[in-house]
Amino acid sequence: MKFLSILRASAACSFCAIITPAAAEDAADSTIIVIGRAAADQAEVTAQKTAGGTDIVSHEDYADKTVVSLRDTLAFSPGVYTQPRFGQEIRISIRGSGLSRGFHMRGLTLLQDGIPINLADDNGDFQELEPIFFDHLEVYRGANALRFGSGTLGGAVNGVTPSGDNAAGLYLRADVGSFDFYRGLASFGLGDEDANAWVAMSADSHKGDRQHARRDSIRFNGNVGLRVSDIIFTRFYGSMTTLDQELPGAMSRATALTAPRSGNFTGDQARDINSMRFQNRTRFDLGNSYLDVGAFLNSKELYHPIFQVVDQVSMDRGVYARYDRAGDVWSVTLGGESRWGNIDAKRFVNLNGKRGALTFDADQTARTTNIYGEIRVSPIENLTLIAGGIYADGFRKQSQIVPTTVTAQASFDAVSPKIGVLWEPTTEIQFFANHSKSAEFPTFVELAQIAAFVPVREQTAWTTELGTRGTLGWVSWDVAVYHANLKREMLQFTVGRDIPAATFNADKTRHQGVEAAFCATPTNWLRFRQIWQYSDFRFVEDAQYGNRRLPVVPVHVLRSELRLGGDDLHISPNVEWVPQGAWADYRNTTRNAGYTLWGVSAGARIKQGVDIFVDARNLTGEKAIGDVSAAILATPASAMYYPVERRAIYGGVRMRF
Repeated sequence: MKFLSILRASAACSFCAIITPAAAEDAADSTIIVIGRAAADQAEVTAQKTAGGTDIVSHEDYADKTVVSLRDTLAFSPGVYTQPRFGQEIRISIRGSGLSRGFHMRGLTLLQDGIPINLADDNGDFQELEPIFFDHLEVYRGANALRFGSGTLGGAVNGVTPSGDNAAGLYLRADVGSFDFYRGLASFGLGDEDANAWVAMSADSHKGDRQHARRDSIRFNGNVGLRVSDIIFTRFYGSMTTLDQELPGAMSRATALTAPRSGNFTGDQARDINSMRFQNRTRFDLGNSYLDVGAFLNSKELYHPIFQVVDQVSMDRGVYARYDRAGDVWSVTLGGESRWGNIDAKRFVNLNGKRGALTFDADQTARTTNIYGEIRVSPIENLTLIAGGIYADGFRKQSQIVPTTVTAQASFDAVSPKIGVLWEPTTEIQFFANHSKSAEFPTFVELAQIAAFVPVREQTAWTTELGTRGTLGWVSWDVAVYHANLKREMLQFTVGRDIPAATFNADKTRHQGVEAAFCATPTNWLRFRQIWQYSDFRFVEDAQYGNRRLPVVPVHVLRSELRLGGDDLHISPNVEWVPQGAWADYRNTTRNAGYTLWGVSAGARIKQGVDIFVDARNLTGEKAIGDVSAAILATPASAMYYPVERRAIYGGVRMRF
């Protein structure tokens, strides 16, 4: 904690330096951080070759936002459902992925600089992705994420950090705001295309908009790149995170609607993370093709007082390779990845956040391996036919010592083929279609629910997707319609009165919907953008639930933003509208009400290279339920609801020189 205090002081000093006008005398001609535009542009080019839903989110898209969580960066990414629970804890779901999870996340592959953050069993902690560092984020929905080795229902989100040659110089940023929010960020880059380095450090503290929701974090990111020869370039990455997060817990429905500030102090619940990640990516440039190879090491400590104190130390290792060949008539992608890891998993009696008697001790071993490939053929101009697939293999083993000696293991494997077509009638307009299979293996959270493994099987789905994206004059759009038939979706089910487990496989379910984004920019001082998500998720002739809707995600979500002004001065009112809330339980007895959240952000150039901004949220102080942990049957006493973000105002300054 002494180190945390020192870093807080350093961040405060950085803030004082930033607001000193003299420090900006030699600032670059930039109103925002203009870093890595070439990298984001290249990511756009790659995304445009995908016959399915993709999105590239540049840091410029959220420059005037205080980034509390991934929700602030992905709010206008079509098809990405993000709802806050508290602080950096959010629900993130694409196409209904991970609906049964009221904590952490499942059904998505999260990566930083192309390396998975998910553990070897595919369980994930999205708090380790800190968007304030990123040059851009790459969102590949569903089977379109094959290029990342992901075969899950939801797809993949990859955060990409800058490099020293495209983010040269010193950049400083400071944010302050409601509920005692403070953040300082400093980054520095130098070098050229042959040798470069980039480092960044941030520290933040936030009391939170609920009781018992304080968060303190320190984060470091850096990379060093070196050209070894004319055809070989290698880059080393390193990151470290220290995160202390109090957990306010879920609420009853009445409390969430009338006293959203409330929090749970029982057991001093928290999620404290210390993690380190090291990785290497080496590229061999072979002319019209290239080969990437690399390895990574992720070390993580989790101290998590909840109903008991969850105390875990994990170590994950992995290797990967990817070959890309581009051509006018045909191109191909081939790759593979293997992750394996160990978790020293312990639980203790929770004595007000401290360890009591040992109640559980086990060694958990996991491996997830995949091999994937895709070929793209253009038999005629403007038409591309695509075929590919991914083979995934998973292994989970738990050797339990306490309370009894029990060893259990499970193996999984699946082949997920994919076909697609991409038609470009003009250089600015695309139409696409694909049909693909996805497979998702259970994590230890699903398997290790009781002493021996619960027989949870892999979840599979066949998804059909149709869509279009393009630009016509000053109007652009990105629209995809999908229909997924799932088997064995992992949901909360009551299998029998004597089986104390929460998650089992459903029989058949269906996820279908629309992911739509629209943007109009008639002048350089006026921009209107909007996303609409339509989600129809339901059981299919289920023995218990018939054709009832699945809970958690509302049918309609609409977000809109109007930007008025230019770089010198602009204001952007925004609104989030959920006309009718989601069901809270599988029996469809309790439904949340809809809501409307109004906000506004604004920015101004103080001088060349120095910008200030303000970000105000929930201006009307709306009290509503934003997220829910699904229950089989909700009751008035069920503590499963999370309120929407309370009214808050944040502001900050950023400077590059």
